[in-house]
Amino acid sequence: MNSENCPRVSVIIIFYNAARFLSEALKSVLDQSYEHWELLLVDDGSADGSTQIAYEYVERYPENVHYLQHQAHENRGMSASRNLGIQNARGKYIAFLDADDVWLPNILEDQVEILKSQLEAVLVYGSLLYWYSWSGLPADCQRDYVERLGVEVDRLIRPPKLLPLFLQDRAAVPSGILVHREAIDRFGAFEELFRGEYEDQVFCAKICLNAPVFVSSKCWYLYRQHDASCVSVGQKTGKTDAARLLFLNWLANYLSLQRVKSLRIWWVVQFEILRCTQPRLFQLLGYGIPILYHLSEQLKQSWAALWNPSSG
Repeated sequence: MNSENCPRVSVIIIFYNAARFLSEALKSVLDQSYEHWELLLVDDGSADGSTQIAYEYVERYPENVHYLQHQAHENRGMSASRNLGIQNARGKYIAFLDADDVWLPNILEDQVEILKSQLEAVLVYGSLLYWYSWSGLPADCQRDYVERLGVEVDRLIRPPKLLPLFLQDRAAVPSGILVHREAIDRFGAFEELFRGEYEDQVFCAKICLNAPVFVSSKCWYLYRQHDASCVSVGQKTGKTDAARLLFLNWLANYLSLQRVKSLRIWWVVQFEILRCTQPRLFQLLGYGIPILYHLSEQLKQSWAALWNPSSG
């Protein structure tokens, strides 16, 4: 098989006590129409039957499926587990599938073709299907829906346009992604400070701040909705708000270290921090914030024109 026409995709599935759904996720990888892939199963210290399920797939498909774990079978969290997969990946492209979710059979074929044709793009994504009907319960049968991405589809989005949009929930965070391995090496992998929620937004922030991404109109990813998911548990326990504030503070520090000068991004980050820490004050200022941002942009443009020798 020609590696240029059919580059290898490294599929990374991290799992922790995921026996209930893991086999279905694995089958959706095996059913892919695109055949040139490897599957890296990263065990984050599972204590249920999911470890045995992973071993069984490695035994059945030893050339394509590989098992990884942390030293001493330690539980180190989602970011560290994704990074372990990346460190062992051999593919030109890397894809991530959560252990409780499912791919449609054409996701790899379609996404590889997009990245091969969109030479500037380092990442491609599409909509998620919020999948309730998997339960088989009558009440869930009509609840499935495809998320709205909040941006024009079948377009290349240049940096840093997407970042402030998903920070404000005006656009969806890229999910179900296929990404160039070179982009991860260049811009950085996952931050191990984030063991659970917001680990994906940290990663996407790095990419979207620095490189073009392609947004597709297609939906390939079934995002299973259930009470034991990381997001559901975070919302029920109140940990989601703390995780978001940790993310925003990390992002502010990252922007500073990267010497990012985009006034728009700084405004958005600071206002989102204010939303988390002072929600009543943010609500009072809500109507004035867009005006302040608009005025700051006008001042920035006027200052640039004043000091630009070519402005006449």
